Amino acid sequence: MIIKTISLRNFRNHSSFHFDFSNNLNVLTGENAAGKTNIVEAIYYLSLGRSFRANEDIELIKRNQDQAEINATIEEGELTRKIKIKITRQGRVIMINGKNIQKLSELAKCVNVILFQPKDVMLFSGPPRDRRNFLDISISKKSAMYLDYISRYEKVLKERNDILKSEKPDRTLLDVTTDLLIKLSGSIISYRQMYVKDINDILNKITRALTGVNEKFELKYYPFVSYDTDYTENAKKAFKRAEESDFKHKQTSIGVHREDISISLNGRDIAIFGSQGENRIAALALKLSPYFLIEDKDKKPIVVLDDVMSELDDKHQQRLIKFLRKFNQVFITGTKLDIPDCNHLLIKKEEKEVF
Repeated sequence: MIIKTISLRNFRNHSSFHFDFSNNLNVLTGENAAGKTNIVEAIYYLSLGRSFRANEDIELIKRNQDQAEINATIEEGELTRKIKIKITRQGRVIMINGKNIQKLSELAKCVNVILFQPKDVMLFSGPPRDRRNFLDISISKKSAMYLDYISRYEKVLKERNDILKSEKPDRTLLDVTTDLLIKLSGSIISYRQMYVKDINDILNKITRALTGVNEKFELKYYPFVSYDTDYTENAKKAFKRAEESDFKHKQTSIGVHREDISISLNGRDIAIFGSQGENRIAALALKLSPYFLIEDKDKKPIVVLDDVMSELDDKHQQRLIKFLRKFNQVFITGTKLDIPDCNHLLIKKEEKEVF
């Protein structure tokens, strides 16, 4: 898929902004605080209906304005979609081809964006939640069924936690919700196990292309119970062992919502033994891997790399650019980037408002 155009109005620091984008490489350069990251933030918003920087949508509205807008034209093969997002202080409206959508999953089906940002170098040493989010978003973009399992799991998990928080927990009702969690968890773990296997089939090809060195990177997944022929029995035993702790802390202490992944380099955990450069390459390779797991060329993701080049030496920059030229569409931001044969967009800082 390709973003052909994007228009922003009162989005972050952009009062009015319009650009036409090209296939392959789009390079956004400009001074610090000119608004380069704000543009790729808007591109990311088109994919998930949320920012990768702001906790609340209201933060996206330009100062002293009542609303912000994102308008974009997306091409997927011969199919063209017009997406309009209006963000106000009271809420938002998302339209696809002039029709309001009710579920964010409808937006997620239309736009797929892979993002790498500077803080991702800490992906493996940071909180497990970030790594689970990577898995959940990546698998959901490939399988609508997985997204449904995750959504249902979160609802049942909330019900179970509400029971645990009640003054006198109903054990019968607790057992019912536990059985539902176990059933949903089995499907989620199965998807995660298969997806991690698929990533490992291509991970070393990506790292080799980025570094020129033949080393063994391996993604490892730690399910709370492995999905095999004894899964249901083992899961029930695990929940039974955790029951006393759950009652004490009034929350569900085990399950797919607490699982984790890691990457090893030549058999050693990269978060513990890897250098910052090795962690950066591993995180970048992992973030790019979903691109190759989507077989339909027209549905392959848009890739956004925010300020990734500044931390790479010349050799690794050249290797990365060569690798990125294989992709349908890529956005790269930086203060100064000398990349030949690309669509170069200079982002200028708007004049300060006078009050």
